[in-house]
Amino acid sequence: MCDGARYEFLVPGELTAAAAGAFPELTVTPGPVGGTILFGYVRDQAHLQGLLERFAELAIAVVEMRRLPD
Repeated sequence: MCDGARYEFLVPGELTAAAAGAFPELTVTPGPVGGTILFGYVRDQAHLQGLLERFAELAIAVVEMRRLPD
């Protein structure tokens, strides 16, 4: 993943404004069945790992993560 790609993360429940604000590079939108979807451009593997670590630090479970089509 050298040139980056768009990713989508599904998390359970509704995020607070503070939690959503921890991901300024992602767009936050309501998801299915009361969940929340965060999506956006991920530069490289290190950026992806950093996002996953941020979710973990905030105790936000990632139910699903997927790379979106180009």
